[in-house]
Amino acid sequence: MNILQAEPFPSPPAIVPDTEGVAKISFIGTRAFLIEAPGAFDLPNQRRIWALSLALKTRKEVAEIVPGMTNLLVILKETPDMPDAVVRALQEEWRRARGVDLAGRDIEIAVTYGGEHASDLPALCDRSGLSDREVVRIHYEGTYRVFALGSAPGFGYLHGLDPRIHMPRKTVPSLNMARGCVTIGGMQTGVAVLTGPNGWNSIGFAELQMFDPMAATPAVMAPGDTVRFRPERIEL
Repeated sequence: MNILQAEPFPSPPAIVPDTEGVAKISFIGTRAFLIEAPGAFDLPNQRRIWALSLALKTRKEVAEIVPGMTNLLVILKETPDMPDAVVRALQEEWRRARGVDLAGRDIEIAVTYGGEHASDLPALCDRSGLSDREVVRIHYEGTYRVFALGSAPGFGYLHGLDPRIHMPRKTVPSLNMARGCVTIGGMQTGVAVLTGPNGWNSIGFAELQMFDPMAATPAVMAPGDTVRFRPERIEL
């Protein structure tokens, strides 16, 4: 079924409420729809987003899909005449989605924990009540899954951070965090791909360049990859 029909685009944009397992769908402009999974921020919901992404990418009326963290942005080629019909069609696709597991790679990233780039480790210790060595150990003993890329080219949002070391993003970002800083933001971890302002909390540094625009595959990470951090040095 083609999801482009005939009726004027409504104003103001409508939002389908997140109730009883129904996805929340928001209008983003006139041609884009943001689908947000209900319930937990977890791997089963992300697998369902991946399944929905695969199902929608073959639709002839879809120009682009952008998978995010338990959400999916769907951009149509044309402004729909009946946007409510699009919402109903997307809800039906969500109900049918059963989840897939992307065949990702195993990636190991060598990290220097502590040292000059671990500027936020003391604050994390204060919040968690853990020692710096405990924070570092918990971080490198984790196994992480790349849910999505975004925010900056090649930046991977990694799921699987131990709740003991969750740390809210800063209200005032660091102005010049270095590329390669290993960071924690809320319930996620990642590796900074650019030098500049950053609201995540740095606990170490990785030499591996996460994005190379000249490479055949510019981004080291891809959705579905499994990531482990290896403590190359610990400077505490």
